[in-house]
Amino acid sequence: MKKLLSVLLVGVVSLGLFTGCATQGSDDKTIVVGASPTPHAEILKVAQEVLKEEGYTLEIKEFTDYVQPNLTLENKELDANFFQHLPYLEDFNVKNGTNLVSAGAIHYEPLGVYPGKIKSLDAVVDGSTIAVPNDTTNEARALLLLETLGLIKIDPNAGLEATPKDIIENPKNIVIKELEAAQLARSLPDVDLAVINGNYALQASLNVDKDAIAKEEKDSLAAQTYANIIAVRAGDETSTKTTALMNALKSDKVKTYIEETYQGAVVPIF
Repeated sequence: MKKLLSVLLVGVVSLGLFTGCATQGSDDKTIVVGASPTPHAEILKVAQEVLKEEGYTLEIKEFTDYVQPNLTLENKELDANFFQHLPYLEDFNVKNGTNLVSAGAIHYEPLGVYPGKIKSLDAVVDGSTIAVPNDTTNEARALLLLETLGLIKIDPNAGLEATPKDIIENPKNIVIKELEAAQLARSLPDVDLAVINGNYALQASLNVDKDAIAKEEKDSLAAQTYANIIAVRAGDETSTKTTALMNALKSDKVKTYIEETYQGAVVPIF
């Protein structure tokens, strides 16, 4: 009886070791990435096909805000995330004590000014209301776009941290309405104009080339500054998983998909 029990115990331990090894091996070939639904998760689904050919499984977890993807990555529940630009990430690190870095840029989403109650820039009058994202870097980016359109002037010292308090000239007394980026498209019936991030515009079936009355140009400094990146924990920039993910995202298959699907609303920069 004791001999039989010993044999059974050895078998269980061996099975456990085998299972552990199998799980570890599987984990090494599974890449978990957090992403905004549009266009990031859509682009990742194409990269998923490329990675499959290389023996990897790409698991995509969708997020609808700009905070949880970074916190979840920091907590090691993700291998990477794909939703933000570098200025936002750097600002997030400072404010939240996280240690996340860019593994590389993938695409650029032009920020657009979309019509609400009025349909053109010429229709902006004294006291018009323009909605902008309320997070630090995207708000500054929106205000700088309004500046290039001649609607306001920003204190040059404010840079990428500009807020409405840094407006030094506002000849038409424009009211800047600060809203969470995800709410901007829904605000259009209630404001005169709204400056909307590319991914949220796409989710609202808005195309920056067709629907926006003004936008950041693809050859502008903003295109490089605000390119969307793959973020990882510091030290993982060149890990095997990160390298495989970046190679897949920069493949011809993904580039063709972006160009044909979004037609200027999302621009690959590789």
